[in-house]
Amino acid sequence: MTHPAVKSGAPPNRSKFSGPKPFTTHQRFDFRLGKAFLPDHARRELGKKTLLFLGLSAFVTALFVFITNRKNAQNLDNSGKDYQDGEKRFVAVKKKVTPHLKKLFQERELPWGSPIFIRAFKKERHLELWVKKRESFVLLKSYFIAGASGELGPKLHQGDGQIPEGFYFVTPHQMNPQSNFHLSFNIGYPNQYDRTYDRTGDFIMVHGSNVSVGCMAMTNNKIEAIYTLADAAFAGGQKFFRIHIFPFKMSKAAMQQNFGNRWHPFWRKLKIGYQIFEDTKLPPNVTVKNKAYQFENQD
Repeated sequence: MTHPAVKSGAPPNRSKFSGPKPFTTHQRFDFRLGKAFLPDHARRELGKKTLLFLGLSAFVTALFVFITNRKNAQNLDNSGKDYQDGEKRFVAVKKKVTPHLKKLFQERELPWGSPIFIRAFKKERHLELWVKKRESFVLLKSYFIAGASGELGPKLHQGDGQIPEGFYFVTPHQMNPQSNFHLSFNIGYPNQYDRTYDRTGDFIMVHGSNVSVGCMAMTNNKIEAIYTLADAAFAGGQKFFRIHIFPFKMSKAAMQQNFGNRWHPFWRKLKIGYQIFEDTKLPPNVTVKNKAYQFENQD
Protein backbone atom coordinates (compact mmCIF):
# COMPACT_ATOMS: atom_id res chain seq x y z
CA MET A 1 0.00 0.00 0.00
CA THR A 2 1.45 3.39 -0.88
CA HIS A 3 1.64 6.24 1.55
CA PRO A 4 0.81 9.92 1.02
CA ALA A 5 3.57 12.47 0.80
CA VAL A 6 4.32 14.24 4.07
CA LYS A 7 2.50 17.54 4.32
CA SER A 8 4.57 20.56 5.17
CA GLY A 9 3.84 22.71 8.16
CA ALA A 10 3.48 26.48 8.28
CA PRO A 11 6.52 28.45 7.11
CA PRO A 12 8.76 29.91 9.84
CA ASN A 13 8.32 33.50 10.96
CA ARG A 14 10.97 35.29 8.91
CA SER A 15 10.95 38.39 11.10
CA LYS A 16 12.25 36.38 14.07
CA PHE A 17 14.58 34.14 12.13
CA SER A 18 18.33 34.77 12.34
CA GLY A 19 21.18 32.99 10.68
CA PRO A 20 20.80 31.03 7.47
CA LYS A 21 17.72 31.39 5.29
CA PRO A 22 14.65 29.43 6.39
CA PHE A 23 14.25 25.94 4.98
CA THR A 24 12.18 25.47 1.86
CA THR A 25 9.18 23.17 1.98
CA HIS A 26 11.29 20.27 0.77
CA GLN A 27 14.30 21.03 2.93
CA ARG A 28 12.23 20.89 6.10
CA PHE A 29 11.84 17.18 5.61
CA ASP A 30 15.32 16.39 4.36
CA PHE A 31 17.24 15.45 7.50
CA ARG A 32 20.52 15.42 5.60
CA LEU A 33 20.06 19.16 4.99
CA GLY A 34 19.04 19.52 8.63
CA LYS A 35 22.48 18.35 9.67
CA ALA A 36 24.04 21.06 7.56
CA PHE A 37 21.92 23.97 8.83
CA LEU A 38 20.91 23.11 12.40
CA PRO A 39 23.18 23.57 15.44
CA ASP A 40 24.13 20.40 17.32
CA HIS A 41 21.53 20.69 20.12
CA ALA A 42 18.72 21.37 17.65
CA ARG A 43 19.84 18.47 15.50
CA ARG A 44 19.75 16.13 18.50
CA GLU A 45 16.30 17.39 19.45
CA LEU A 46 15.05 16.87 15.90
CA GLY A 47 16.41 13.33 15.96
CA LYS A 48 14.62 12.58 19.24
CA LYS A 49 11.32 13.93 17.95
CA THR A 50 11.66 11.97 14.74
CA LEU A 51 12.31 8.74 16.61
CA LEU A 52 9.41 9.45 18.95
CA PHE A 53 7.07 10.10 16.01
CA LEU A 54 8.16 6.93 14.21
CA GLY A 55 7.80 4.92 17.40
CA LEU A 56 4.31 6.24 18.10
CA SER A 57 3.26 5.66 14.48
CA ALA A 58 4.48 2.07 14.62
CA PHE A 59 2.68 1.50 17.94
CA VAL A 60 -0.63 2.95 16.69
CA THR A 61 -0.40 0.90 13.47
CA ALA A 62 0.37 -2.29 15.39
CA LEU A 63 -2.50 -1.62 17.81
CA PHE A 64 -4.92 -0.96 14.95
CA VAL A 65 -3.88 -4.17 13.18
CA PHE A 66 -4.16 -6.18 16.41
CA ILE A 67 -7.66 -4.90 17.21
CA THR A 68 -8.84 -5.30 13.62
CA ASN A 69 -7.41 -8.79 13.27
CA ARG A 70 -9.02 -9.87 16.54
CA LYS A 71 -12.40 -8.64 15.33
CA ASN A 72 -11.91 -10.31 11.95
CA ALA A 73 -11.02 -13.60 13.63
CA GLN A 74 -14.20 -13.44 15.69
CA ASN A 75 -16.28 -12.79 12.57
CA LEU A 76 -14.77 -15.93 11.00
CA ASP A 77 -15.23 -17.97 14.17
CA ASN A 78 -11.46 -18.33 14.12
CA SER A 79 -8.92 -18.27 16.92
CA GLY A 80 -6.55 -15.34 16.93
CA LYS A 81 -3.66 -17.71 16.32
CA ASP A 82 -5.33 -19.31 13.30
CA TYR A 83 -6.21 -15.89 11.90
CA GLN A 84 -2.54 -14.90 11.94
CA ASP A 85 -1.88 -17.79 9.54
CA GLY A 86 -3.06 -16.50 6.16
CA GLU A 87 -3.74 -19.97 4.76
CA LYS A 88 -5.94 -20.92 7.72
CA ARG A 89 -7.62 -17.53 7.52
CA PHE A 90 -8.61 -18.12 3.92
CA VAL A 91 -9.81 -21.66 4.68
CA ALA A 92 -12.23 -20.11 7.18
CA VAL A 93 -13.27 -17.46 4.63
CA LYS A 94 -14.02 -20.11 1.98
CA LYS A 95 -16.07 -22.12 4.45
CA LYS A 96 -18.09 -19.00 5.24
CA VAL A 97 -18.78 -17.59 1.75
CA THR A 98 -18.57 -20.46 -0.74
CA PRO A 99 -22.11 -21.88 -0.17
CA HIS A 100 -23.71 -18.50 -0.94
CA LEU A 101 -21.49 -17.93 -3.98
CA LYS A 102 -22.16 -21.39 -5.39
CA LYS A 103 -25.89 -20.77 -5.02
CA LEU A 104 -25.49 -17.49 -6.91
CA PHE A 105 -23.61 -19.30 -9.69
CA GLN A 106 -26.33 -21.92 -9.94
CA GLU A 107 -29.00 -19.23 -10.23
CA ARG A 108 -27.04 -17.58 -13.03
CA GLU A 109 -26.26 -20.93 -14.70
CA LEU A 110 -22.52 -20.36 -14.32
CA PRO A 111 -20.11 -23.28 -13.82
CA TRP A 112 -18.24 -22.97 -10.52
CA GLY A 113 -14.59 -22.07 -11.12
CA SER A 114 -15.25 -20.19 -14.37
CA PRO A 115 -12.70 -17.55 -15.46
CA ILE A 116 -13.23 -14.04 -14.10
CA PHE A 117 -12.47 -10.51 -15.31
CA ILE A 118 -12.48 -7.29 -13.26
CA ARG A 119 -13.08 -3.69 -14.33
CA ALA A 120 -12.82 -0.72 -11.97
CA PHE A 121 -13.99 2.87 -12.46
CA LYS A 122 -12.42 5.52 -10.24
CA LYS A 123 -14.96 8.33 -10.59
CA GLU A 124 -17.97 6.08 -10.04
CA ARG A 125 -16.07 4.02 -7.43
CA HIS A 126 -17.38 0.79 -8.91
CA LEU A 127 -15.54 -2.51 -9.22
CA GLU A 128 -17.23 -4.94 -11.61
CA LEU A 129 -16.69 -8.68 -11.42
CA TRP A 130 -17.44 -10.54 -14.66
CA VAL A 131 -17.60 -14.30 -15.11
CA LYS A 132 -17.14 -16.23 -18.34
CA LYS A 133 -20.28 -17.97 -19.56
CA ARG A 134 -19.74 -20.02 -22.67
CA GLU A 135 -17.99 -17.70 -25.19
CA SER A 136 -18.20 -14.33 -23.43
CA PHE A 137 -18.31 -12.69 -20.01
CA VAL A 138 -21.40 -11.73 -18.03
CA LEU A 139 -21.57 -9.29 -15.16
CA LEU A 140 -21.93 -11.11 -11.85
CA LYS A 141 -21.84 -8.13 -9.52
CA SER A 142 -20.80 -4.50 -9.24
CA TYR A 143 -19.21 -3.60 -5.91
CA PHE A 144 -18.88 -0.12 -4.43
CA ILE A 145 -15.24 0.77 -3.67
CA ALA A 146 -15.35 1.76 0.00
CA GLY A 147 -11.93 3.39 0.22
CA ALA A 148 -9.82 5.12 -2.42
CA SER A 149 -7.66 8.20 -2.88
CA GLY A 150 -6.20 10.53 -5.47
CA GLU A 151 -7.82 12.11 -8.50
CA LEU A 152 -8.54 11.21 -12.11
CA GLY A 153 -5.34 10.39 -13.95
CA PRO A 154 -2.72 7.63 -13.75
CA LYS A 155 -0.32 6.88 -10.95
CA LEU A 156 3.06 8.47 -11.69
CA HIS A 157 5.34 7.88 -8.72
CA GLN A 158 5.68 6.29 -5.32
CA GLY A 159 3.75 8.13 -2.64
CA ASP A 160 1.46 10.21 -4.88
CA GLY A 161 -1.66 8.49 -3.49
CA GLN A 162 -2.95 7.77 -6.98
CA ILE A 163 -4.76 4.63 -8.08
CA PRO A 164 -3.26 3.46 -11.41
CA GLU A 165 -5.17 3.52 -14.67
CA GLY A 166 -4.53 0.95 -17.35
CA PHE A 167 -4.48 -2.76 -18.09
CA TYR A 168 -3.17 -5.18 -15.47
CA PHE A 169 -3.38 -8.86 -14.64
CA VAL A 170 -3.20 -11.00 -11.51
CA THR A 171 -1.56 -14.42 -11.19
CA PRO A 172 -1.89 -16.82 -8.23
CA HIS A 173 1.36 -15.64 -6.64
CA GLN A 174 -0.09 -12.10 -6.41
CA MET A 175 -2.82 -13.31 -4.05
CA ASN A 176 -2.12 -12.45 -0.41
CA PRO A 177 -4.13 -14.14 2.35
CA GLN A 178 -1.60 -12.82 4.88
CA SER A 179 -2.67 -9.21 4.32
CA ASN A 180 -2.96 -6.70 7.17
CA PHE A 181 -6.21 -5.73 5.45
CA HIS A 182 -7.88 -9.13 5.78
CA LEU A 183 -7.27 -10.42 2.23
CA SER A 184 -5.72 -8.74 -0.79
CA PHE A 185 -4.24 -9.18 -4.23
CA ASN A 186 -1.61 -7.15 -6.06
CA ILE A 187 -2.84 -5.71 -9.37
CA GLY A 188 0.64 -5.83 -10.94
CA TYR A 189 1.54 -2.14 -11.08
CA PRO A 190 3.81 -1.00 -12.66
CA ASN A 191 3.07 -2.85 -15.88
CA GLN A 192 5.21 -2.66 -19.04
CA TYR A 193 3.55 0.59 -20.14
CA ASP A 194 4.13 2.22 -16.73
CA ARG A 195 7.78 1.19 -16.71
CA THR A 196 8.22 2.61 -20.21
CA TYR A 197 7.28 6.03 -18.78
CA ASP A 198 9.39 5.58 -15.61
CA ARG A 199 6.36 5.42 -13.32
CA THR A 200 7.24 4.16 -9.87
CA GLY A 201 5.49 2.55 -6.93
CA ASP A 202 4.52 -0.97 -5.97
CA PHE A 203 2.14 -3.08 -3.87
CA ILE A 204 -1.00 -1.52 -5.30
CA MET A 205 -3.67 -3.80 -3.89
CA VAL A 206 -7.34 -4.57 -3.90
CA HIS A 207 -7.97 -5.38 -0.24
CA GLY A 208 -10.37 -5.53 2.67
CA SER A 209 -11.10 -2.75 5.19
CA ASN A 210 -12.79 0.49 4.14
CA VAL A 211 -9.85 2.91 4.03
CA SER A 212 -6.95 3.09 1.64
CA VAL A 213 -4.34 5.37 0.10
CA GLY A 214 -3.41 4.44 -3.45
CA CYS A 215 -5.21 1.09 -3.32
CA MET A 216 -8.85 0.01 -3.53
CA ALA A 217 -10.48 -0.96 -0.21
CA MET A 218 -13.56 -3.10 -0.71
CA THR A 219 -14.60 -3.89 2.92
CA ASN A 220 -13.92 -7.33 4.39
CA ASN A 221 -17.17 -8.93 3.26
CA LYS A 222 -16.69 -7.88 -0.37
CA ILE A 223 -13.02 -8.88 -0.58
CA GLU A 224 -13.96 -12.30 0.82
CA ALA A 225 -16.30 -12.88 -2.13
CA ILE A 226 -13.94 -11.43 -4.76
CA TYR A 227 -10.92 -13.31 -3.41
CA THR A 228 -12.82 -16.60 -3.19
CA LEU A 229 -14.07 -16.31 -6.79
CA ALA A 230 -10.53 -15.56 -7.97
CA ASP A 231 -9.22 -18.58 -6.07
CA ALA A 232 -11.95 -20.77 -7.60
CA ALA A 233 -11.07 -19.49 -11.09
CA PHE A 234 -7.41 -20.37 -10.57
CA ALA A 235 -8.40 -23.81 -9.28
CA GLY A 236 -10.57 -24.19 -12.40
CA GLY A 237 -7.59 -23.63 -14.68
CA GLN A 238 -7.43 -19.85 -15.29
CA LYS A 239 -3.75 -18.87 -15.39
CA PHE A 240 -4.36 -15.20 -14.63
CA PHE A 241 -7.24 -12.77 -14.57
CA ARG A 242 -7.25 -9.31 -16.06
CA ILE A 243 -8.07 -6.17 -14.12
CA HIS A 244 -8.68 -3.02 -16.19
CA ILE A 245 -8.82 0.28 -14.33
CA PHE A 246 -10.40 3.35 -15.93
CA PRO A 247 -10.84 6.94 -14.74
CA PHE A 248 -14.60 6.75 -15.44
CA LYS A 249 -17.09 4.84 -17.58
CA MET A 250 -15.74 5.86 -20.94
CA SER A 251 -18.89 6.70 -22.88
CA LYS A 252 -18.71 9.17 -25.74
CA ALA A 253 -20.40 11.80 -23.57
CA ALA A 254 -17.97 11.26 -20.68
CA MET A 255 -15.00 11.57 -23.02
CA GLN A 256 -16.35 14.84 -24.38
CA GLN A 257 -16.94 16.19 -20.88
CA ASN A 258 -13.29 15.54 -20.03
CA PHE A 259 -11.86 16.80 -23.32
CA GLY A 260 -9.85 19.57 -21.66
CA ASN A 261 -8.14 17.31 -19.13
CA ARG A 262 -4.39 16.94 -19.67
CA TRP A 263 -4.80 13.15 -19.57
CA HIS A 264 -7.34 13.06 -22.40
CA PRO A 265 -4.82 11.78 -25.01
CA PHE A 266 -3.91 8.92 -22.64
CA TRP A 267 -7.58 8.19 -21.98
CA ARG A 268 -8.27 7.94 -25.71
CA LYS A 269 -5.96 4.92 -25.76
CA LEU A 270 -7.67 3.40 -22.71
CA LYS A 271 -11.01 3.96 -24.47
CA ILE A 272 -9.98 1.57 -27.25
CA GLY A 273 -9.57 -1.30 -24.80
CA TYR A 274 -12.71 -0.26 -22.96
CA GLN A 275 -14.76 -0.24 -26.15
CA ILE A 276 -13.52 -3.62 -27.34
CA PHE A 277 -14.93 -5.20 -24.20
CA GLU A 278 -18.15 -3.20 -24.45
CA ASP A 279 -18.66 -4.50 -27.99
CA THR A 280 -17.52 -8.12 -27.60
CA LYS A 281 -17.78 -8.86 -23.85
CA LEU A 282 -14.27 -10.30 -24.16
CA PRO A 283 -11.33 -8.40 -22.64
CA PRO A 284 -8.71 -7.67 -25.31
CA ASN A 285 -5.17 -8.96 -25.31
CA VAL A 286 -3.08 -5.91 -24.45
CA THR A 287 0.58 -5.40 -25.32
CA VAL A 288 2.91 -2.38 -25.46
CA LYS A 289 4.69 -1.31 -28.64
CA ASN A 290 6.40 1.99 -29.43
CA LYS A 291 5.47 3.28 -25.96
CA ALA A 292 1.74 2.79 -26.61
CA TYR A 293 -0.90 0.22 -25.73
CA GLN A 294 -1.80 -2.18 -28.55
CA PHE A 295 -5.03 -4.23 -28.57
CA GLU A 296 -6.06 -7.48 -30.14
CA ASN A 297 -9.48 -9.11 -29.96
CA GLN A 298 -9.37 -12.57 -28.46
CA ASP A 299 -10.07 -15.46 -30.81
